[in-house]
Amino acid sequence: MPTPAAKARTIATLGWIVLALLLPVPWILARYGGAAEDMGPGMVSMWSGLAIVGAAFLLSWGAELAERDISQNLALVVLALLAILPEYAVDLTFAWIAGTDPEYVQYTVANMTGANRLLIGLGWPLIVLLYGLKFRRREIHLDQRQGLEIAFLLMATMYSFLLPLKGSIALYDSAILFALFGLYVYTASQAQKQETHFAGPAGSLDRLLGNTARRGWVLASFAYAAFAIWIAAHPFADGLVETGKRYGVPPFLLVQWLAPIASESPEAVVAILFAIRAKPSTAMGALSSSVVNQWTLLVGAIPLVYSISRGEASAMPLVPRTSEELLLTSAQSLFAVALLANFRIDIREAGVLLVLFLVTTFFPSTEVRVFFAFAYIAMAVVLLLARGDRRRQLQSLLLSRGRSSGLQPRPRDVPSSVVPADRG
Repeated sequence: MPTPAAKARTIATLGWIVLALLLPVPWILARYGGAAEDMGPGMVSMWSGLAIVGAAFLLSWGAELAERDISQNLALVVLALLAILPEYAVDLTFAWIAGTDPEYVQYTVANMTGANRLLIGLGWPLIVLLYGLKFRRREIHLDQRQGLEIAFLLMATMYSFLLPLKGSIALYDSAILFALFGLYVYTASQAQKQETHFAGPAGSLDRLLGNTARRGWVLASFAYAAFAIWIAAHPFADGLVETGKRYGVPPFLLVQWLAPIASESPEAVVAILFAIRAKPSTAMGALSSSVVNQWTLLVGAIPLVYSISRGEASAMPLVPRTSEELLLTSAQSLFAVALLANFRIDIREAGVLLVLFLVTTFFPSTEVRVFFAFAYIAMAVVLLLARGDRRRQLQSLLLSRGRSSGLQPRPRDVPSSVVPADRG
């Protein structure tokens, strides 16, 4: 029989679940009841932002519970797909408009490059910082399962270097990137499931629901969260953009930074929730999966939508600035992969990522973009040449498509005495 204290904890965690379910409701009612049209940008951003937060909580719990039936890697792929739906909506909308208005070509790539650089340059350091502050740890050790994300991030990054060199994104790029994403999903589906132990809301749901009910909950929560994100992300981004315009922020910077901040917020919240619940490896895997997702499926979809809009098969041209942005983003991804090659990231490495990201963000000149693109590449090369273990590890990951890291087991991120039930 459960003790009174256990019953109280269960009731409290169920309260969090109810709260997460209710958070998107005001925005849904306002959106379809017409009240949203009369709201100012601030109110729109507030209510749509709360909807995104509620959806993010549901996605994080759903992704945890899904590990009962599928591998963690495949759960992270699904999580990334759902969480970055807003990014797809924004980028593909720009790609459609660019088919008839060439000025929008730069905005299509700006949004994607901004989103990827945010995830690595700000998202990764934030996970390391929050985890370190809560559990007094100076580094994160990644689970060997995250080798899949590292391997495919490297493959996608290497191919992405060709795009600025060619000066266009063509339909054959779509075919190659779609194939790479398909291989990523297939490999994730073949990954081995591991015994999982849940705490918090996911643990309560796991104890209360049988197999059939649990699977139904996961599917329903994913669908509900995806719907909430889909209808809330655009208004949230628009509210931020309108606010930026009032202060004279240039349109390109609004598209590259403010819109991605809004559209990536569901994924960021999910990753933060994993980090503060002593699952930093899962948090890093979630963000990395999103970057892989965007480098493959999203970039591959852009020329396809662009061609449909034009009514003919066409490669989407890249203007000089978009080529520079792509080169810088690819270089950052390469350096990030080199850092993670030994399956750990410490506070100093996270600090380097953050500082470089901030410098390239606040000094957005051609000279700065080109200089730091080559600086990222040089640092990645030096890191791999100086550390043979990182180089050998990446070679092993590529040959095995991330399915076997070849590393000895790493220590647990947090001693079991601190969070005994929250490690998956």
